[in-house]
Amino acid sequence: MPESTPRRVSAFRRFLANESSAGIVLIAVAALALIVANSGAADTYFDTLHQKVAGLTVEHWINDALMALFFLLVGLEIKREFLTGQLATWGARILPGAAAVGGMAVPAVIFVVVNAGDATALRGWAVPTATDIAFALGVLSLLGSRVPTSLKVFLTALAILDDLGAVVIIAVFYTEDLSLPMLGAAAAILVLLVVLNRRGVTALPIYLALGAVLWFVVFRSGVHATLAGVALALTIPIRSRRTEDSPLERLEHGLSPWVAFLIVPVFGFANAGVALGGGAFSPTDSVPLGVALGLFVGKQLGVFAAAFLLVRSGLAPMPRGASLLQLYGVAVLCGIGFTMSLFIGLLAYETAPLLIDETKIGVLMGSALSAVVGAIILVMAGRRAASPDAD
Repeated sequence: MPESTPRRVSAFRRFLANESSAGIVLIAVAALALIVANSGAADTYFDTLHQKVAGLTVEHWINDALMALFFLLVGLEIKREFLTGQLATWGARILPGAAAVGGMAVPAVIFVVVNAGDATALRGWAVPTATDIAFALGVLSLLGSRVPTSLKVFLTALAILDDLGAVVIIAVFYTEDLSLPMLGAAAAILVLLVVLNRRGVTALPIYLALGAVLWFVVFRSGVHATLAGVALALTIPIRSRRTEDSPLERLEHGLSPWVAFLIVPVFGFANAGVALGGGAFSPTDSVPLGVALGLFVGKQLGVFAAAFLLVRSGLAPMPRGASLLQLYGVAVLCGIGFTMSLFIGLLAYETAPLLIDETKIGVLMGSALSAVVGAIILVMAGRRAASPDAD
């Protein structure tokens, strides 16, 4: 009997499987949003976002409901990495953990210094603290073998810890007008989800149904509704008592392509568009300047300084096969803050539309600079490492 010919993987499936693809899609939708927002279709673009559907605007459905699924995926990744993945031991956490803390603290300080004296602008201090994992890993993947695998692992772990920090910031600093009855209802649902987990219930439809109710009560509580996604994720069982199947990994794998290639691009398209004409603001105004400097300068300083000090002191090993220049290049890439930075900006300046637009400009400037300069440094470092005269 002749051997069966292996089925060829379609170009589209290869595209979806490539971890750089999500970053490519984000770049494309951000550019498209800017083009549309500054074209003859601008009125249609902005009017559509402000159309009401079932009591909420299209923009709110995207930012409060769809993005809850993004945060659900973030929560699943955080839980998996801490329990069974790259962050399962304290030894594995120390280098990316310190780098993540440095990479959040220094950008925040730079933003505060640039915007000192303006109480409204200072609400956005957390905007430049976030790293966009899809964008950053996309740039790394496009560089291929020029970057050691250990640095991709380092960046992934750092970005996951960075996301955890962003979730805490949103919960603590951007929550107002709390409804105690709704918070009580949310707590009761969470207790029920934990009990189901402890009792060995692994049926995902039950968790997702309760998660939908949790989203509604959190939405009505005053806490940002997207945090319901993180809370739900932490209750999803990572193991099944009866089989080797992992409900958490099954949900993560099922959700990941939808988040990467639909939800985040829709969010990016809805929120990256800003009308550049009219002279209402300048890229050198304090908010866009503080965001751009925080992302491009603050991120690289905070991440690299923290990692360098730990490696030099012997408290943590250097990522295997990586040079200091390559580590620095990855630190620069951490200044790509697209998705989470835009999201925090929307929360910080909810009642100040002009500052939201300024935030978008700052995020786009800082992220673009970080991507281009980080890629150039890593290409130079890769050539240096491949040179016969290299040490």
